[in-house]
Amino acid sequence: MSLAALHNASRLPPYLFTTDHRQRVLTQLRSKETGLEKYIYLNGLKDREPNLFYEILLNNLLDIVPILYTPTVGDACSNYSHIWRRPEGLYVTIESKGHIKEVLRSWPAAQASRIAVVTDGSRILGLGDLGANGLPISIGKLDLYIAGAGIKPATTLPICLDLGTNTQKYHEDPLYLGIRRNRPNTEEMDEFMHEFMEAMREVFPQLLVQFEDFSTDNAFRYLDLFRNQYRVFNDDIQGTGSVVLSGFLNAARLSAAAAGTPLTDQRILFFGAGSAGIGVAKQLLSFFTLQGLSVEEARNRIWTVDSKGLITADRKGLQEHKKFFARTDYQGPPLTSLADVIKYVKPTALLGLSTVRNAFSEEIVRLMASLNTRPIIFPLSNPVKLCEVDYEDAIKWTNGSVIFASGSPYQPTEYNGKRYEPGQGNNMYIFPGIGLGTILSKANHVTDSMVEQASIALASSLTPEEHAAGLVYPRLVRIRDISTQIALAVIRAAQKDNVDENSLFRNLSDDALLEYIRAKQWQPTTSHLPRL
Repeated sequence: MSLAALHNASRLPPYLFTTDHRQRVLTQLRSKETGLEKYIYLNGLKDREPNLFYEILLNNLLDIVPILYTPTVGDACSNYSHIWRRPEGLYVTIESKGHIKEVLRSWPAAQASRIAVVTDGSRILGLGDLGANGLPISIGKLDLYIAGAGIKPATTLPICLDLGTNTQKYHEDPLYLGIRRNRPNTEEMDEFMHEFMEAMREVFPQLLVQFEDFSTDNAFRYLDLFRNQYRVFNDDIQGTGSVVLSGFLNAARLSAAAAGTPLTDQRILFFGAGSAGIGVAKQLLSFFTLQGLSVEEARNRIWTVDSKGLITADRKGLQEHKKFFARTDYQGPPLTSLADVIKYVKPTALLGLSTVRNAFSEEIVRLMASLNTRPIIFPLSNPVKLCEVDYEDAIKWTNGSVIFASGSPYQPTEYNGKRYEPGQGNNMYIFPGIGLGTILSKANHVTDSMVEQASIALASSLTPEEHAAGLVYPRLVRIRDISTQIALAVIRAAQKDNVDENSLFRNLSDDALLEYIRAKQWQPTTSHLPRL
Protein backbone atom coordinates (compact mmCIF):
# COMPACT_ATOMS: atom_id res chain seq x y z
CA MET A 1 0.00 0.00 0.00
CA SER A 2 1.38 3.41 -0.95
CA LEU A 3 2.03 6.03 1.70
CA ALA A 4 -0.83 8.18 0.35
CA ALA A 5 -3.25 5.25 0.37
CA LEU A 6 -2.18 4.32 3.89
CA HIS A 7 -2.70 7.90 5.02
CA ASN A 8 -6.23 7.97 3.56
CA ALA A 9 -7.12 4.56 4.96
CA SER A 10 -6.02 5.59 8.44
CA ARG A 11 -8.51 8.44 8.37
CA LEU A 12 -11.43 6.04 8.02
CA PRO A 13 -12.88 4.10 10.96
CA PRO A 14 -11.42 0.56 10.78
CA TYR A 15 -14.77 -1.23 10.36
CA LEU A 16 -16.52 1.28 8.11
CA PHE A 17 -16.52 -1.24 5.25
CA THR A 18 -18.58 -3.71 7.29
CA THR A 19 -21.43 -1.23 7.73
CA ASP A 20 -23.99 0.32 5.37
CA HIS A 21 -23.20 4.00 5.15
CA ARG A 22 -26.51 4.64 3.38
CA GLN A 23 -28.36 3.37 6.43
CA ARG A 24 -26.20 5.58 8.63
CA VAL A 25 -27.15 8.63 6.58
CA LEU A 26 -30.86 7.77 6.74
CA THR A 27 -30.61 7.31 10.51
CA GLN A 28 -29.00 10.73 10.83
CA LEU A 29 -31.69 12.26 8.61
CA ARG A 30 -34.54 10.72 10.59
CA SER A 31 -33.06 11.96 13.86
CA LYS A 32 -33.80 15.55 12.82
CA GLU A 33 -36.96 16.83 14.46
CA THR A 34 -38.26 19.36 11.92
CA GLY A 35 -38.67 19.41 8.17
CA LEU A 36 -36.36 22.42 7.91
CA GLU A 37 -33.61 20.62 9.84
CA LYS A 38 -33.96 17.66 7.47
CA TYR A 39 -33.76 20.02 4.49
CA ILE A 40 -30.53 21.57 5.83
CA TYR A 41 -29.06 18.11 6.46
CA LEU A 42 -29.85 16.90 2.93
CA ASN A 43 -28.49 20.13 1.48
CA GLY A 44 -25.19 19.49 3.23
CA LEU A 45 -25.16 15.85 2.11
CA LYS A 46 -25.61 16.90 -1.51
CA ASP A 47 -22.62 19.23 -1.20
CA ARG A 48 -20.39 16.59 0.45
CA GLU A 49 -21.52 13.42 -1.32
CA PRO A 50 -23.74 14.17 -4.35
CA ASN A 51 -23.84 10.59 -5.62
CA LEU A 52 -24.89 9.27 -2.22
CA PHE A 53 -27.48 12.05 -1.95
CA TYR A 54 -29.11 11.11 -5.25
CA GLU A 55 -28.99 7.38 -4.57
CA ILE A 56 -30.76 7.88 -1.26
CA LEU A 57 -33.27 10.19 -2.93
CA LEU A 58 -34.04 7.63 -5.66
CA ASN A 59 -34.47 4.81 -3.14
CA ASN A 60 -36.58 6.82 -0.68
CA LEU A 61 -38.67 9.09 -2.90
CA LEU A 62 -41.81 9.13 -0.81
CA ASP A 63 -39.88 10.20 2.29
CA ILE A 64 -37.50 12.70 0.74
CA VAL A 65 -39.43 14.47 -2.02
CA PRO A 66 -41.67 16.26 0.55
CA ILE A 67 -38.48 17.61 2.16
CA LEU A 68 -36.76 18.79 -1.01
CA TYR A 69 -39.97 20.15 -2.48
CA THR A 70 -43.46 20.79 -1.12
CA PRO A 71 -44.18 21.23 1.66
CA THR A 72 -40.76 21.74 3.32
CA VAL A 73 -39.19 23.78 0.52
CA GLY A 74 -41.63 26.54 1.45
CA ASP A 75 -40.00 26.77 4.88
CA ALA A 76 -36.57 26.67 3.27
CA CYS A 77 -37.46 29.60 1.01
CA SER A 78 -39.02 31.64 3.82
CA ASN A 79 -35.86 31.19 5.91
CA TYR A 80 -33.25 31.05 3.14
CA SER A 81 -31.38 34.23 4.10
CA HIS A 82 -30.96 32.74 7.58
CA ILE A 83 -29.99 29.17 6.60
CA TRP A 84 -27.76 30.01 3.62
CA ARG A 85 -24.42 28.20 3.75
CA ARG A 86 -22.83 28.20 0.30
CA PRO A 87 -23.45 29.25 -3.32
CA GLU A 88 -25.94 26.87 -4.95
CA GLY A 89 -27.22 28.58 -8.06
CA LEU A 90 -27.00 31.72 -10.13
CA TYR A 91 -28.41 35.10 -9.16
CA VAL A 92 -29.15 37.54 -11.97
CA THR A 93 -30.09 40.90 -10.46
CA ILE A 94 -31.84 43.97 -11.79
CA GLU A 95 -28.48 45.67 -11.32
CA SER A 96 -27.06 43.33 -13.99
CA LYS A 97 -29.29 44.91 -16.63
CA GLY A 98 -27.12 45.80 -19.61
CA HIS A 99 -24.56 43.05 -19.01
CA ILE A 100 -26.64 39.94 -18.21
CA LYS A 101 -24.65 37.92 -20.76
CA GLU A 102 -21.48 38.35 -18.73
CA VAL A 103 -23.26 37.19 -15.57
CA LEU A 104 -24.55 34.05 -17.30
CA ARG A 105 -21.10 33.26 -18.68
CA SER A 106 -19.81 33.05 -15.11
CA TRP A 107 -21.66 29.74 -14.68
CA PRO A 108 -18.90 27.09 -14.80
CA ALA A 109 -20.81 24.46 -16.82
CA ALA A 110 -22.18 26.76 -19.54
CA GLN A 111 -21.76 24.47 -22.55
CA ALA A 112 -22.99 21.41 -20.68
CA SER A 113 -26.18 23.07 -19.38
CA ARG A 114 -29.42 21.61 -20.72
CA ILE A 115 -32.14 22.77 -18.33
CA ALA A 116 -32.66 25.82 -16.10
CA VAL A 117 -35.42 26.48 -13.60
CA VAL A 118 -35.88 30.24 -13.33
CA THR A 119 -37.87 32.06 -10.65
CA ASP A 120 -38.15 35.71 -9.73
CA GLY A 121 -39.35 34.81 -6.22
CA SER A 122 -42.51 36.88 -6.59
CA ARG A 123 -45.04 34.14 -5.81
CA ILE A 124 -43.35 31.22 -4.10
CA LEU A 125 -45.96 28.47 -3.62
CA GLY A 126 -48.71 30.20 -1.64
CA LEU A 127 -46.25 32.21 0.45
CA GLY A 128 -46.12 35.42 -1.56
CA ASP A 129 -43.19 37.61 -2.61
CA LEU A 130 -40.02 36.13 -1.10
CA GLY A 131 -37.59 37.94 -3.39
CA ALA A 132 -34.06 36.49 -3.44
CA ASN A 133 -35.16 33.82 -0.94
CA GLY A 134 -36.86 32.01 -3.82
CA LEU A 135 -33.76 30.19 -5.08
CA PRO A 136 -34.50 26.88 -3.23
CA ILE A 137 -37.62 26.46 -5.38
CA SER A 138 -35.38 26.27 -8.46
CA ILE A 139 -32.89 23.99 -6.70
CA GLY A 140 -35.63 21.64 -5.48
CA LYS A 141 -37.31 21.46 -8.87
CA LEU A 142 -34.03 20.48 -10.54
CA ASP A 143 -33.42 17.77 -7.94
CA LEU A 144 -36.74 16.32 -9.02
CA TYR A 145 -35.73 16.47 -12.70
CA ILE A 146 -32.63 14.49 -11.74
CA ALA A 147 -34.50 11.95 -9.62
CA GLY A 148 -37.60 11.71 -11.79
CA ALA A 149 -36.16 11.70 -15.30
CA GLY A 150 -32.46 11.04 -14.92
CA ILE A 151 -31.30 14.47 -16.07
CA LYS A 152 -27.55 14.72 -15.36
CA PRO A 153 -26.90 16.94 -12.32
CA ALA A 154 -24.04 18.73 -14.10
CA THR A 155 -26.43 19.89 -16.84
CA THR A 156 -28.86 21.65 -14.48
CA LEU A 157 -28.90 25.37 -13.70
CA PRO A 158 -30.95 26.93 -10.86
CA ILE A 159 -31.52 30.67 -11.36
CA CYS A 160 -33.13 33.33 -9.22
CA LEU A 161 -33.86 36.69 -10.83
CA ASP A 162 -33.39 39.18 -7.99
CA LEU A 163 -35.56 42.08 -9.08
CA GLY A 164 -36.25 43.31 -5.59
CA THR A 165 -39.20 42.49 -3.36
CA ASN A 166 -42.32 44.32 -2.24
CA THR A 167 -42.25 42.48 1.10
CA GLN A 168 -41.15 45.12 3.58
CA LYS A 169 -39.89 42.72 6.26
CA TYR A 170 -37.10 41.58 3.94
CA HIS A 171 -36.00 45.18 3.38
CA GLU A 172 -35.66 45.43 7.15
CA ASP A 173 -34.02 42.02 7.73
CA PRO A 174 -30.27 42.57 8.28
CA LEU A 175 -29.56 39.03 7.00
CA TYR A 176 -31.64 39.33 3.81
CA LEU A 177 -29.52 38.20 0.86
CA GLY A 178 -31.21 40.19 -1.90
CA ILE A 179 -31.53 43.72 -3.22
CA ARG A 180 -33.43 46.03 -0.91
CA ARG A 181 -35.73 47.75 -3.36
CA ASN A 182 -39.27 47.35 -4.59
CA ARG A 183 -39.94 45.44 -7.77
CA PRO A 184 -39.61 47.25 -11.12
CA ASN A 185 -42.54 48.56 -13.12
CA THR A 186 -43.74 46.63 -16.18
CA GLU A 187 -41.59 48.56 -18.67
CA GLU A 188 -38.36 48.05 -16.72
CA MET A 189 -39.10 44.37 -16.08
CA ASP A 190 -39.98 43.75 -19.75
CA GLU A 191 -36.63 45.24 -20.79
CA PHE A 192 -34.85 43.02 -18.26
CA MET A 193 -36.70 39.86 -19.32
CA HIS A 194 -36.08 40.41 -23.03
CA GLU A 195 -32.37 40.90 -22.39
CA PHE A 196 -32.29 37.89 -20.06
CA MET A 197 -33.96 35.49 -22.50
CA GLU A 198 -31.85 36.60 -25.45
CA ALA A 199 -28.70 36.22 -23.33
CA MET A 200 -29.82 32.76 -22.18
CA ARG A 201 -30.17 31.62 -25.79
CA GLU A 202 -26.73 32.97 -26.73
CA VAL A 203 -24.83 31.66 -23.72
CA PHE A 204 -26.74 28.34 -23.37
CA PRO A 205 -27.85 27.47 -26.93
CA GLN A 206 -29.19 24.00 -26.03
CA LEU A 207 -30.95 25.04 -22.82
CA LEU A 208 -34.59 24.44 -21.91
CA VAL A 209 -35.93 27.16 -19.61
CA GLN A 210 -38.68 26.42 -17.11
CA PHE A 211 -40.31 29.47 -15.48
CA GLU A 212 -41.34 28.87 -11.88
CA ASP A 213 -43.39 30.87 -9.37
CA PHE A 214 -43.67 34.20 -11.13
CA SER A 215 -46.56 36.40 -10.03
CA THR A 216 -49.84 35.53 -11.74
CA ASP A 217 -49.90 38.32 -14.33
CA ASN A 218 -46.21 37.94 -15.16
CA ALA A 219 -46.48 34.16 -15.39
CA PHE A 220 -48.99 34.48 -18.23
CA ARG A 221 -47.29 37.52 -19.71
CA TYR A 222 -43.83 36.03 -20.13
CA LEU A 223 -45.08 32.63 -21.22
CA ASP A 224 -47.11 34.31 -23.96
CA LEU A 225 -44.22 36.61 -24.93
CA PHE A 226 -41.52 33.95 -25.14
CA ARG A 227 -43.07 30.55 -25.82
CA ASN A 228 -42.80 30.91 -29.62
CA GLN A 229 -39.35 32.52 -29.57
CA TYR A 230 -37.45 30.33 -27.12
CA ARG A 231 -37.33 26.81 -25.71
CA VAL A 232 -39.40 27.65 -22.62
CA PHE A 233 -42.43 26.54 -20.61
CA ASN A 234 -44.10 27.48 -17.35
CA ASP A 235 -44.69 24.62 -14.94
CA ASP A 236 -47.21 26.55 -12.81
CA ILE A 237 -49.42 27.01 -15.86
CA GLN A 238 -48.65 24.16 -18.25
CA GLY A 239 -47.22 21.55 -15.89
CA THR A 240 -49.96 21.92 -13.30
CA GLY A 241 -52.58 21.91 -16.02
CA SER A 242 -51.13 18.80 -17.59
CA VAL A 243 -50.90 16.77 -14.39
CA VAL A 244 -54.43 17.76 -13.34
CA LEU A 245 -55.79 16.89 -16.81
CA SER A 246 -54.22 13.46 -16.44
CA GLY A 247 -55.78 12.82 -13.05
CA PHE A 248 -59.08 14.24 -14.22
CA LEU A 249 -59.19 11.89 -17.22
CA ASN A 250 -59.09 8.93 -14.83
CA ALA A 251 -61.32 10.55 -12.19
CA ALA A 252 -64.01 11.44 -14.72
CA ARG A 253 -64.14 7.86 -15.98
CA LEU A 254 -64.73 6.63 -12.43
CA SER A 255 -67.32 9.33 -11.71
CA ALA A 256 -69.19 8.90 -14.99
CA ALA A 257 -69.27 5.11 -14.60
CA ALA A 258 -70.76 5.44 -11.10
CA ALA A 259 -73.40 7.91 -12.29
CA GLY A 260 -74.11 6.17 -15.60
CA THR A 261 -73.57 9.41 -17.53
CA PRO A 262 -71.39 10.29 -20.53
CA LEU A 263 -68.01 11.96 -19.97
CA THR A 264 -69.25 15.07 -21.75
CA ASP A 265 -71.67 15.68 -18.85
CA GLN A 266 -68.82 16.70 -16.56
CA ARG A 267 -69.19 20.21 -15.10
CA ILE A 268 -66.02 21.61 -13.57
CA LEU A 269 -65.87 24.38 -10.96
CA PHE A 270 -62.55 26.06 -10.13
CA PHE A 271 -62.06 27.77 -6.80
CA GLY A 272 -59.03 30.00 -7.37
CA ALA A 273 -58.36 31.94 -10.56
CA GLY A 274 -54.66 32.81 -10.42
CA SER A 275 -52.03 31.61 -12.89
CA ALA A 276 -52.30 28.01 -11.73
CA GLY A 277 -56.11 27.99 -11.63
CA ILE A 278 -56.64 29.49 -15.08
CA GLY A 279 -53.73 27.48 -16.48
CA VAL A 280 -55.33 24.26 -15.27
CA ALA A 281 -58.75 25.33 -16.54
CA LYS A 282 -57.35 25.96 -20.01
CA GLN A 283 -55.64 22.58 -20.00
CA LEU A 284 -58.90 20.89 -19.00
CA LEU A 285 -60.48 22.21 -22.17
CA SER A 286 -58.59 19.30 -23.72
CA PHE A 287 -60.61 16.85 -21.64
CA PHE A 288 -63.74 17.89 -23.52
CA THR A 289 -62.16 18.37 -26.95
CA LEU A 290 -60.75 14.84 -26.67
CA GLN A 291 -64.41 13.73 -26.33
CA GLY A 292 -65.23 15.52 -29.59
CA LEU A 293 -66.58 18.84 -28.28
CA SER A 294 -65.57 22.21 -29.69
CA VAL A 295 -63.47 24.63 -27.65
CA GLU A 296 -66.54 26.81 -27.11
CA GLU A 297 -68.60 23.84 -25.91
CA ALA A 298 -65.73 22.88 -23.61
CA ARG A 299 -65.44 26.39 -22.19
CA ASN A 300 -69.15 26.39 -21.35
CA ARG A 301 -68.58 23.40 -19.06
CA ILE A 302 -66.03 25.22 -16.87
CA TRP A 303 -66.82 27.84 -14.18
CA THR A 304 -64.32 29.87 -12.17
CA VAL A 305 -64.58 31.44 -8.72
CA ASP A 306 -62.21 33.88 -7.03
CA SER A 307 -62.30 35.78 -3.74
CA LYS A 308 -65.22 37.87 -5.02
CA GLY A 309 -67.34 34.93 -6.13
CA LEU A 310 -68.43 33.58 -9.51
CA ILE A 311 -66.43 35.29 -12.25
CA THR A 312 -68.76 36.95 -14.74
CA ALA A 313 -67.94 39.04 -17.78
CA ASP A 314 -69.81 42.09 -16.50
CA ARG A 315 -67.59 42.45 -13.41
CA LYS A 316 -65.79 45.79 -13.40
CA GLY A 317 -62.00 45.78 -13.41
CA LEU A 318 -61.75 42.10 -14.32
CA GLN A 319 -58.12 40.98 -14.74
CA GLU A 320 -57.15 40.02 -18.26
CA HIS A 321 -56.29 36.39 -17.52
CA LYS A 322 -59.74 35.81 -15.93
CA LYS A 323 -61.75 36.95 -18.94
CA PHE A 324 -61.49 33.73 -20.93
CA PHE A 325 -63.73 31.76 -18.54
CA ALA A 326 -65.87 34.69 -17.34
CA ARG A 327 -69.53 33.70 -17.64
CA THR A 328 -71.86 35.57 -19.93
CA ASP A 329 -74.89 33.35 -19.20
CA TYR A 330 -75.55 34.42 -15.59
CA GLN A 331 -77.85 37.40 -15.11
CA GLY A 332 -78.74 37.25 -11.39
CA PRO A 333 -77.24 39.02 -8.39
CA PRO A 334 -73.54 38.35 -7.71
CA LEU A 335 -72.88 34.88 -6.30
CA THR A 336 -70.24 35.52 -3.65
CA SER A 337 -70.33 32.35 -1.53
CA LEU A 338 -68.90 29.06 -2.79
CA ALA A 339 -71.95 27.17 -1.52
CA ASP A 340 -74.29 29.36 -3.57
CA VAL A 341 -72.14 28.91 -6.66
CA ILE A 342 -72.21 25.12 -6.21
CA LYS A 343 -75.99 25.14 -5.87
CA TYR A 344 -76.22 27.16 -9.08
CA VAL A 345 -73.64 25.28 -11.18
CA LYS A 346 -74.24 21.75 -9.80
CA PRO A 347 -70.66 20.70 -10.64
CA THR A 348 -69.46 17.13 -10.90
CA ALA A 349 -65.94 18.30 -10.00
CA LEU A 350 -64.58 20.92 -7.61
CA LEU A 351 -60.95 21.93 -8.02
CA GLY A 352 -59.14 24.17 -5.53
CA LEU A 353 -56.14 26.33 -6.44
CA SER A 354 -56.93 29.15 -4.02
CA THR A 355 -54.33 28.66 -1.23
CA VAL A 356 -57.25 29.18 1.20
CA ARG A 357 -56.94 26.66 4.02
CA ASN A 358 -60.12 24.63 4.68
CA ALA A 359 -62.07 26.50 1.98
CA PHE A 360 -63.83 23.20 1.23
CA SER A 361 -65.69 23.01 4.54
CA GLU A 362 -67.91 20.17 5.67
CA GLU A 363 -70.90 22.05 4.20
CA ILE A 364 -69.18 22.33 0.81
CA VAL A 365 -68.01 18.73 0.68
CA ARG A 366 -71.36 17.31 1.77
CA LEU A 367 -73.08 19.52 -0.80
CA MET A 368 -70.87 18.04 -3.55
CA ALA A 369 -71.68 14.54 -2.29
CA SER A 370 -75.41 15.29 -2.36
CA LEU A 371 -75.15 16.23 -6.04
CA ASN A 372 -72.95 13.36 -7.23
CA THR A 373 -72.68 9.62 -6.71
CA ARG A 374 -68.91 10.02 -6.71
CA PRO A 375 -67.89 13.68 -6.45
CA ILE A 376 -64.48 14.70 -7.80
CA ILE A 377 -62.69 16.94 -5.30
CA PHE A 378 -59.14 18.06 -6.07
CA PRO A 379 -57.73 20.46 -3.41
CA LEU A 380 -54.52 21.33 -5.23
CA SER A 381 -53.05 24.20 -3.23
CA ASN A 382 -49.55 23.78 -1.78
CA PRO A 383 -48.25 23.33 0.85
CA VAL A 384 -50.52 21.28 3.13
CA LYS A 385 -51.14 24.25 5.42
CA LEU A 386 -52.84 26.00 2.47
CA CYS A 387 -54.79 22.98 1.21
CA GLU A 388 -58.55 23.45 0.79
CA VAL A 389 -59.53 20.21 2.58
CA ASP A 390 -57.70 17.33 4.24
CA TYR A 391 -58.07 13.82 2.84
CA GLU A 392 -59.43 12.22 6.00
CA ASP A 393 -62.19 14.84 6.21
CA ALA A 394 -63.09 14.45 2.53
CA ILE A 395 -63.46 10.68 3.00
CA LYS A 396 -65.54 11.08 6.17
CA TRP A 397 -67.85 13.79 4.82
CA THR A 398 -68.60 11.85 1.60
CA ASN A 399 -68.88 8.45 3.29
CA GLY A 400 -65.92 7.28 1.21
CA SER A 401 -67.39 8.19 -2.19
CA VAL A 402 -65.02 11.06 -3.02
CA ILE A 403 -62.52 10.82 -5.89
CA PHE A 404 -59.66 12.80 -4.39
CA ALA A 405 -56.34 14.23 -5.49
CA SER A 406 -54.36 16.90 -3.68
CA GLY A 407 -51.34 19.02 -4.50
CA SER A 408 -49.44 17.99 -1.38
CA PRO A 409 -48.97 14.46 -0.05
CA TYR A 410 -51.45 12.79 2.30
CA GLN A 411 -51.24 9.38 3.93
CA PRO A 412 -53.77 6.61 3.26
CA THR A 413 -56.65 6.52 5.74
CA GLU A 414 -59.18 3.99 7.03
CA TYR A 415 -62.88 4.63 7.23
CA ASN A 416 -65.56 2.12 8.23
CA GLY A 417 -63.02 -0.70 7.99
CA LYS A 418 -61.86 0.14 4.47
CA ARG A 419 -58.47 1.53 3.46
CA TYR A 420 -58.49 4.56 1.13
CA GLU A 421 -55.44 5.75 -0.80
CA PRO A 422 -55.28 9.41 -1.91
CA GLY A 423 -54.10 10.69 -5.26
CA GLN A 424 -51.57 13.46 -5.44
CA GLY A 425 -51.64 15.82 -8.42
CA ASN A 426 -47.91 16.31 -8.06
CA ASN A 427 -46.26 18.15 -10.94
CA MET A 428 -43.33 15.78 -10.45
CA TYR A 429 -45.31 13.26 -12.49
CA ILE A 430 -45.18 15.56 -15.53
CA PHE A 431 -42.34 18.07 -15.72
CA PRO A 432 -39.42 15.60 -15.61
CA GLY A 433 -40.79 13.75 -18.63
CA ILE A 434 -41.58 16.96 -20.50
CA GLY A 435 -38.07 18.19 -19.80
CA LEU A 436 -36.40 14.92 -20.81
CA GLY A 437 -38.44 14.60 -24.02
CA THR A 438 -37.81 18.23 -24.99
CA ILE A 439 -34.07 17.94 -24.37
CA LEU A 440 -33.63 14.64 -26.23
CA SER A 441 -35.74 15.71 -29.22
CA LYS A 442 -33.99 19.10 -29.28
CA ALA A 443 -37.40 20.69 -29.73
CA ASN A 444 -37.07 24.41 -30.41
CA HIS A 445 -40.41 25.12 -28.70
CA VAL A 446 -42.64 23.39 -26.15
CA THR A 447 -45.96 23.13 -27.96
CA ASP A 448 -49.45 22.68 -26.53
CA SER A 449 -49.58 19.25 -28.14
CA MET A 450 -46.39 18.18 -26.34
CA VAL A 451 -47.93 19.13 -23.00
CA GLU A 452 -51.26 17.48 -23.83
CA GLN A 453 -49.63 14.24 -24.94
CA ALA A 454 -47.58 14.19 -21.75
CA SER A 455 -50.85 14.31 -19.82
CA ILE A 456 -52.41 11.49 -21.82
CA ALA A 457 -49.27 9.37 -21.38
CA LEU A 458 -49.42 9.88 -17.61
CA ALA A 459 -53.12 8.96 -17.49
CA SER A 460 -52.33 5.78 -19.45
CA SER A 461 -49.40 4.76 -17.26
CA LEU A 462 -51.35 3.13 -14.41
CA THR A 463 -50.78 -0.57 -13.87
CA PRO A 464 -53.73 -3.02 -13.63
CA GLU A 465 -53.20 -3.15 -9.85
CA GLU A 466 -53.33 0.67 -9.62
CA HIS A 467 -56.54 0.71 -11.66
CA ALA A 468 -58.04 -1.99 -9.42
CA ALA A 469 -57.23 0.16 -6.38
CA GLY A 470 -59.26 3.02 -7.89
CA LEU A 471 -56.23 5.31 -8.20
CA VAL A 472 -56.22 8.31 -10.53
CA TYR A 473 -52.41 8.63 -10.54
CA PRO A 474 -49.73 5.94 -10.62
CA ARG A 475 -47.56 5.43 -7.57
CA LEU A 476 -44.66 7.86 -7.43
CA VAL A 477 -42.07 5.15 -6.78
CA ARG A 478 -42.34 4.29 -10.50
CA ILE A 479 -41.40 7.83 -11.56
CA ARG A 480 -38.44 6.86 -13.74
CA ASP A 481 -40.56 4.48 -15.83
CA ILE A 482 -43.43 7.00 -15.96
CA SER A 483 -41.06 9.76 -17.12
CA THR A 484 -39.73 7.48 -19.85
CA GLN A 485 -43.24 6.96 -21.22
CA ILE A 486 -43.99 10.67 -21.02
CA ALA A 487 -40.71 11.56 -22.74
CA LEU A 488 -41.62 9.22 -25.60
CA ALA A 489 -45.01 10.91 -26.00
CA VAL A 490 -43.40 14.36 -25.88
CA ILE A 491 -40.84 13.41 -28.55
CA ARG A 492 -43.52 12.03 -30.86
CA ALA A 493 -45.64 15.18 -30.39
CA ALA A 494 -42.62 17.37 -31.17
CA GLN A 495 -42.09 15.39 -34.35
CA LYS A 496 -45.73 15.77 -35.34
CA ASP A 497 -45.50 19.53 -34.75
CA ASN A 498 -42.21 19.67 -36.70
CA VAL A 499 -40.33 21.39 -33.87
CA ASP A 500 -37.83 18.57 -33.27
CA GLU A 501 -34.23 19.13 -34.37
CA ASN A 502 -33.09 15.57 -33.60
CA SER A 503 -34.37 13.89 -36.74
CA LEU A 504 -32.69 10.55 -35.95
CA PHE A 505 -35.53 9.63 -33.61
CA ARG A 506 -37.98 9.65 -36.49
CA ASN A 507 -36.45 6.41 -37.76
CA LEU A 508 -36.78 4.56 -34.46
CA SER A 509 -39.71 2.41 -33.39
CA ASP A 510 -41.41 3.24 -30.10
CA ASP A 511 -39.74 0.27 -28.41
CA ALA A 512 -36.30 1.27 -29.67
CA LEU A 513 -36.85 4.88 -28.65
CA LEU A 514 -37.98 3.81 -25.18
CA GLU A 515 -34.77 1.81 -24.76
CA TYR A 516 -32.73 4.81 -25.92
CA ILE A 517 -34.48 7.09 -23.41
CA ARG A 518 -33.84 4.64 -20.57
CA ALA A 519 -30.16 4.41 -21.55
CA LYS A 520 -29.83 8.21 -21.39
CA GLN A 521 -31.17 8.45 -17.84
CA TRP A 522 -28.38 9.31 -15.41
CA GLN A 523 -27.77 6.98 -12.48
CA PRO A 524 -25.65 7.79 -9.41
CA THR A 525 -22.54 5.69 -8.91
CA THR A 526 -22.67 3.11 -6.15
CA SER A 527 -19.73 4.16 -3.97
CA HIS A 528 -20.95 4.76 -0.41
CA LEU A 529 -17.72 5.88 1.19
CA PRO A 530 -17.36 9.39 2.64
CA ARG A 531 -15.27 11.77 0.59
CA LEU A 532 -11.83 12.29 2.14
